[in-house]
Amino acid sequence: MRNRLKVLRAERNWSQADLADKLDVSRQSVNAIETGKYDPSLPLAFKIAALFGLPIEHIFSAEDVAQAAE
Repeated sequence: MRNRLKVLRAERNWSQADLADKLDVSRQSVNAIETGKYDPSLPLAFKIAALFGLPIEHIFSAEDVAQAAE
């Protein structure tokens, strides 16, 4: 799964620790999501989308869908 979490976080000048605090997860979890090593649960994905004020599909996309669009 691809995601824009790192870009969205950087646009707000938030550190991984800042984002982790806002989401009630560990900094390591934020890092794992940003690097694609971990896919967030659906509730966490909704929480991330709400925090950034964006639909989930504007933050996360399946690898095959993203590649097909390129």
